[in-house]
Amino acid sequence: MKRLDTYPARPFIKWVGGKTQLLDDIKKTLPRDLSRRDEMTYVEPFVGGGAVLFWILQEYPNITRAVINDINAELICTYRVIKYDVENLILKLSRLQNEYLPLNEVDRKKYFLAQRERFNERDTSEVEIAALFIFLNRTCFNGLYRVNSKGKFNVPHGRYANPKICDEETLRADSAVLQRVEILCGDFAQTGKYAHDNVLFYFDPPYRPLTDTSAFTSYAKEGFDDAEQIRLRDFCDIIAKQKSLFVASNSDPLNVDNEDDFFDHLYKMFSIKRVSAARVINSKGNGRGTISEIMISNVANAY
Repeated sequence: MKRLDTYPARPFIKWVGGKTQLLDDIKKTLPRDLSRRDEMTYVEPFVGGGAVLFWILQEYPNITRAVINDINAELICTYRVIKYDVENLILKLSRLQNEYLPLNEVDRKKYFLAQRERFNERDTSEVEIAALFIFLNRTCFNGLYRVNSKGKFNVPHGRYANPKICDEETLRADSAVLQRVEILCGDFAQTGKYAHDNVLFYFDPPYRPLTDTSAFTSYAKEGFDDAEQIRLRDFCDIIAKQKSLFVASNSDPLNVDNEDDFFDHLYKMFSIKRVSAARVINSKGNGRGTISEIMISNVANAY
């Protein structure tokens, strides 16, 4: 298997919970004959940063169609701009980069806050929103995307010596891959209309928080509580009955409570595997370490 960083198309943003490090484990859940199946369709209802999307469409050229979705409207706007107007996006990102990088730390923070305010006003063009989305992602603290109850992006400025705000090569490569991708915005359930045989779904929903403080990574003001996790399981039941294959990732509650079998019970009719994942749990770095995550699948040969 080729690593994602050996392919030209890769995530254009940093994304909390990104799946680059878990691609080997994800591949183990896929059908062994996936590369030999004709005209496969790939559906990702929570696309996020797109690590799995960009990897799988380059690793498996027989996947001739893909559908992505996310509830984050600004993220989806950015995917669409990369697909349809990448050169204009590159021009605007280059301008932001050229204005930001020469500044000292104090002026960089002021510039960041001004762009954050522009972004939150949402009264500009889609290409401007996409450029600001990428700029803020590259210059904010830890690449987080967090919104308050009013839906306003509120992550503070980060401290990076020379952030790469405009990655022209990656953006153009991503644009080329996205030409065969249908891009949706909204609730994950709207992707159910694509379920049939010869379709593979990958779910990477907002993870169930392991602790009260870990919930801050939620990037949609609507949240994603246990009722939503149960609704997602019900959705997996539906698409499985329609002969679609699926793989789903989530947190492992057993990391913090050896009696919390929420997912083991919820997905008891499917294959569940625990895999190791390095995660940064807090800003000071002493929360960095390896924990287990769960991978759920209805693929017969998984692992």
